[in-house]
This record gives sequence, structure tokens and C-alpha cells, in this order.
Amino acid sequence: MTANRSAGLAIETVPHALLTARDLEGLRALFDAEYLADFGAWDPELPYGYAPHDVHIVARVGSEVVGHVGWQRRVIGVGGADVVIAGVGGVLVSSGARGQGVANRLMTRAATSMTDAGDIGFGYLGCREEVVPFYESCGWRSISAGERSLDRRGEPVEQIAGPPILILPLDPARADWPSGSIDLRGRAW
Repeated sequence: MTANRSAGLAIETVPHALLTARDLEGLRALFDAEYLADFGAWDPELPYGYAPHDVHIVARVGSEVVGHVGWQRRVIGVGGADVVIAGVGGVLVSSGARGQGVANRLMTRAATSMTDAGDIGFGYLGCREEVVPFYESCGWRSISAGERSLDRRGEPVEQIAGPPILILPLDPARADWPSGSIDLRGRAW
């Protein structure tokens, strides 16, 4: 993306049920350009074996999809508490649009959409260590906890504390993350 093209950037929030065939085509092209060789074709209902998204934040320049963040509302277990989260995944910016602030704008819009949805206490995501500084620059904070989830085959997985987990408090009245191990009660994002 050139500086001129970044000026034409549009970001929209699209509920999963309202994705059009054209939206799906653009998202498939974005994801397959990055992951096809390693993971096969993108499937919006089970993206690379992870949990699907309820809401998609889509960045476009003209009709071309150049970025995406998805999230799914879910009640998870943390220690002995139930916590309502928006599990975030599918954070991707096309190679031609990187370095233009698109990812930051997508994450800002995602946070707004999670807050606007109401009754969600935290954004939640897991990531690679090398991208933690980016998420922290967007207001997310690292936590350390063991995590239970289901893998791509639907089998239980227990991960000891260590791999990056980040949260984004969405409700000032519930800004403290409870202590204890995390049960995602489903697939990770």
C-alpha cells in the first residue's frame, strides 16, 4: 500500500452472519496469501482449526481487503470465576499494507466494537512472543496463567503458564483479571 492508498483506507465492523460472498472472497484471498502453504485454504467457520469469529473488523482499500481482526464472545472459566471475554484472532494485514498503521487502527476499532457489544469484560488473545510489544502498544497487557482449550481435532489441551496471553480490560468496573488457571471452554482463537 502506498501513502496515497492508505488515505483511502476504510475499516468496517461486520457481524459474521452479514458477511457477503464478496467479503468472504476478499478475506479468503487475504488469509490464503499468508497461510495457504502451511495451513491450507481458509475456512470462515473453522479458520485453521481455531474458533470462528462472531464479528469481523475488515480494512479495505477500494474493494481490496487489506486487513482483518475477528472476535468471538464467550464465557470462560478463570480460577473459580466465570469471565465474559471477546476472544480475538485472525489479526492480519496484507504484505502491501504493512507499516501504514493499519493493524493499530484495526485493533482500536476491534476494542470499540467489543465495548459497544456490551457485557464483555475483557478482550483476550494468545500470540507469538515477538508480537507482544505491538499488542501492548494498543493497550493490551500480558498475564501469566495455565490455559485449557480444545485443539484442532477437538481434543483437550493443557498449556502451562508461559506462552503469551494478553487481555484488554473493557469495563473499568471490572478491570482486575481474576487469578487462577484459564479454561477457554472451547477452541482458542
